[in-house]
Amino acid sequence: MRTDSRQIVAAVPLPALLIRRDERIAAANAEAGALLGSDLEGRHFITALRQPILLDAIEGTFRDGAPRLTRYLVSHERRDATYEVSCRSVTLEDAPGVMLTFHDITHLEQASQMRRDFVANVSHELRTPLTALLGFIETLRGPARNDAAARERFLGIMELEAGRMERLVGDLLSLSRVEAEERVRPTDPVNLPELIRSVLGGLSPLAREADVTLSCDLPENDLEVPGDADQLRQVLTNLVENGVKYAGRGTQLRVALAGPVFQPRLRANGVELTISDTGQGIDPIHIPRLTERFYRVDTHRSREKGGTGLGLAIVKHIINRHRGRMKIESAPGKGMTFRILLPMSA
Repeated sequence: MRTDSRQIVAAVPLPALLIRRDERIAAANAEAGALLGSDLEGRHFITALRQPILLDAIEGTFRDGAPRLTRYLVSHERRDATYEVSCRSVTLEDAPGVMLTFHDITHLEQASQMRRDFVANVSHELRTPLTALLGFIETLRGPARNDAAARERFLGIMELEAGRMERLVGDLLSLSRVEAEERVRPTDPVNLPELIRSVLGGLSPLAREADVTLSCDLPENDLEVPGDADQLRQVLTNLVENGVKYAGRGTQLRVALAGPVFQPRLRANGVELTISDTGQGIDPIHIPRLTERFYRVDTHRSREKGGTGLGLAIVKHIINRHRGRMKIESAPGKGMTFRILLPMSA
């Protein structure tokens, strides 16, 4: 093996290796060593690569010289990774060889899977109310045509199902807008105490109906942060409304605002917004997934309360857009606490 070939392989920014006609690995760069293991040179390529689909591609390129693309799956650095492997024919010391390069496409596979899951979830969420509406329409046109009591009852249910579809579509549009703007940091001044009082005032009738006591602990002076007032209102409304709906009768919900002080997690001065309730709480095992789209701790109860499964995903993206941080704490019988850090400067 000539030195210049090793230097060429070493200069490739992706994991790369060269295989001679005698099926031995002639050269491998440091990235390939990190992926496939050390001491690759001189080994038969089957002992280093092993996966049948990749071995077939290498042998095919040796056979006819045609380039090939295939996949290589590996558990690397404590994660499952997918690599796209390019097999290309090269000449080594006047003899044919094959050069492999490995391109990590794990993020593309994950994005594709997320899209598939999202479409499946949206389809499922829309199918349920649509099926109910179609069933009631058929009943009203048939057996219940002249039954006034049944007609009123069915129309009431149809209104609820249509409202559920409207909320789902609204949340989908909201999530799409937030994601589109996530890299654009808002800079308008937002008076948080004033915004919090406005949200609590708007939700007080819902709280009274649910027998939930609302309280707040806010600074007396104005406290402004750079942000998007409508989106921060959406965060507060979502979290307070969720607390009112799910905490249970006779519970308390408190909103507190503290700061500004230096926040290590932000590496800057910031405020801490806390929304906590004294409800039944949830098992901590659910917390890492609460901000996933359509994830629900109790699917039946969430739908019964009119939830779409998108609220906390929207909250997460809004906080990310504001360069903030959110932490969720809960345990059975201990209520729910959301701690949100927002920076004081744009």
